Amino acid sequence: MSTRRQSAFRPLRPPRNLTGELIARLSEAITSGSLLPNARLPTEHEMIASFGVSRTVIREALAVLRAEGLVQTRQGSGVYVASDLLRRPFRIDPEGLQSIAEVVQVLELRIAVETEAASLAATRRKKADLERIAAATQAFEDALERGESAIDEDYEFHCAIGAATGNAYFSSFLGFIGRLIIPRRSITVAAEDGGRRPYLTRVLSEHQAIARAIEAADAGDARRAMRTHLRRSCQRYRRLARQSAG
Repeated sequence: MSTRRQSAFRPLRPPRNLTGELIARLSEAITSGSLLPNARLPTEHEMIASFGVSRTVIREALAVLRAEGLVQTRQGSGVYVASDLLRRPFRIDPEGLQSIAEVVQVLELRIAVETEAASLAATRRKKADLERIAAATQAFEDALERGESAIDEDYEFHCAIGAATGNAYFSSFLGFIGRLIIPRRSITVAAEDGGRRPYLTRVLSEHQAIARAIEAADAGDARRAMRTHLRRSCQRYRRLARQSAG
């Protein structure tokens, strides 16, 4: 076993989450090239001895790595590093989004996807879609009046637009990134933009503009309204990132 490979298989130290640490250790070894594609991992017993953890920890970690496309089991032969890491499934780790900069990256991805979703929704929406979008907009306003953060109502608004596209992949994407859609769920900021209520009031106004454009079947306006909405959020969190860095 090479020196680099041996470094990946040294004992773990409690009391941290051993499964999570093992996943991180093996993931880093694979993605960095310490463990090459098609390389055979040590046997279960060898890994128990190397890492100093239980069989359960080993099996749970390998199950996660398989789900992420990093390793594959070959019947009767063992566990191997995936032959084509470029084909591993797309994934955003919610636990990894702990910084404002990372939230901005997700917002940039959403701008690319959701502006087109709004445009398609404007041309394809049905009566039931309009009712769902209107209900989500009203629910956001009601939550704001109650002094609440309206996080769930915000998420529902965007999901309603995804559903209105008639393209199941948009809904799947929004469902996939789930709570990451609403930055306030991942990043807590004490007081910014003059307080939470003025910010949420502006968000409500932006939602209403998007909803009106979709109802009017104006694809261009819907695209522009959604882009404005998401770009303002992106700019807000970039500003907060600069303030934090300063």
